[in-house]
Amino acid sequence: MSRVNVFVLIDALGWELVSQRPFLAKFLPHQQEVRTLLGYSSGIIPSILTGQTPAENGVWNLVYYDPARSPFRHMKHFGTLPGRMLDNRYGRRALTELGRRVLGLGSNFDVSVPPQTLPWFHWAESRNIYARQGIPGCRSIFDLLHERGVGHKIYSYKDPLTDAEILARAEADITSATGEFFFLYLSELDMFLHLNRHDPEKIALKLEWYERELGKVFAAATARDPEAGLHVFSDHGMTPVVRHCDLAAEVESTGLRTPADYLAVYDSTMARFWFFSDAAREKVTARLKGLDYIQILSDDELREFGVYFEDHRYGEVVALLAPGCIVAEGGFNGSGWRPAGMHGYHPDDPYASAVYLSSAVPQSKPKTVREIFFIMQEAAR
Repeated sequence: MSRVNVFVLIDALGWELVSQRPFLAKFLPHQQEVRTLLGYSSGIIPSILTGQTPAENGVWNLVYYDPARSPFRHMKHFGTLPGRMLDNRYGRRALTELGRRVLGLGSNFDVSVPPQTLPWFHWAESRNIYARQGIPGCRSIFDLLHERGVGHKIYSYKDPLTDAEILARAEADITSATGEFFFLYLSELDMFLHLNRHDPEKIALKLEWYERELGKVFAAATARDPEAGLHVFSDHGMTPVVRHCDLAAEVESTGLRTPADYLAVYDSTMARFWFFSDAAREKVTARLKGLDYIQILSDDELREFGVYFEDHRYGEVVALLAPGCIVAEGGFNGSGWRPAGMHGYHPDDPYASAVYLSSAVPQSKPKTVREIFFIMQEAAR
């Protein structure tokens, strides 16, 4: 009989939450903390799926500098358009639809930089990373399963399915003996914690729901195979937000202009810059160094985190906010976005750690989320 293996990725399920209470302990007695990577799910999950660092597989943040191959590069032929002509609700909506439906950037594409700077940027996740050949140039666990002829089922919001629908469908498929290797990506806890990180009672109820519904899936797996391999893991945790910082306004106070002098991508906990003159670089870095909530990461630190790129496609200067601080308004979050929790801080942040929970102690315990790939790889044999 083929061994049944069930792997469940729960986005943002942090060790800080699981360590406070038993979570699925009946099915998953082995429970441990796992170090996350620097960045967001856009880079962490591809590392889990390939076993490679972002520097090795090429995928880190969603937006990267690539003017030669930018899907929007032809916008340069229209000359310099006033920002107000594009940077409004209707302009951004039109550009988003253009990217998704015409330029092949995928259903997740969003205009997360000033529209007039789009000709300098590319979008990293144009394919479904939860499918075969979803990560260009890399072999993911899903490619490996196909190559080895392992019967498998993959469930994610890409299908599109809600977490509840994924769990119900997986339980039914396991019961009906459809497949041997099951991969479930449950994404909704991430947004729930963004909104409710300061409410322990709501969090407890939400985790109880996941525990109850996952218990049904795991019960179906053990009914079919008493020695089934059961695994729950995450990509990162969630840090309570305590401070909103208007970083873009600080940079603009230098008097420099984008895209004439520099380019910037403002994410919730990180800002990345490219410069068109030494003077612009000096002005911006000097301003950043004067802020008490910013750390400019050195090349050595980026190498240590596995996110250093020789071509600087993800930033010539990368500035990381202190844990609990977020960019008040940037490309990925508007002025109305006031989350209670955020992730994407330094991996040493106590709230940042991910989890690995399993039905048996693995031969090699994962120290980082990237090493969870090797556990899946072994199960795929």
